[in-house]
Amino acid sequence: MLFLGIHSVSIFAEDFRNRMAAKNELAWKGIYSLISLAGIALIALGYGEARLDSVFLYSTPQWLKHPVYLAMALAMILFFAPYFPGKIKQAAKHPQLVAVKIWATGHSLVNGTLADVILFGAFLIWAVIDRVSMKRRVSRPVPGLKTSAVNDVIVVVLGVIATAAFVHFLHGYLTGVPLLR
Repeated sequence: MLFLGIHSVSIFAEDFRNRMAAKNELAWKGIYSLISLAGIALIALGYGEARLDSVFLYSTPQWLKHPVYLAMALAMILFFAPYFPGKIKQAAKHPQLVAVKIWATGHSLVNGTLADVILFGAFLIWAVIDRVSMKRRVSRPVPGLKTSAVNDVIVVVLGVIATAAFVHFLHGYLTGVPLLR
């Protein structure tokens, strides 16, 4: 609730968000960041606990994990796109939301416990609601570089490096579920 809640302020209380940012943008970003970090920590703890005794809902074929790995690479590339604007950002419009949708859908495809459905389903639903709400909101600029074709190369390289780091080390370290066994 903390992580998705603070990330939903612009969806459900944009005027409040704008007032807080207008009063002291640095303080607002600090509070936003602290709540987000606390939310991530609680998600990790809660998901870890829920996985230990979760209800099994479905199983997918083993081969499905390989296309999901490719989808996660795309999600990683899109994750970096707002900060390095180029054709990728332009084509995706809201690349981080697309990345969240890909991440949540991919994880939902290969993880079939109740804990998985709740966690990844919540992120997917949030991303869809946020994207729909953006049609009525004024877009705020994302700090980043000037638009350039070189940025697309940077985004792809960063996405591939981040994917390799997650596959080989970070996923196992952060979630307790190593991808390479």
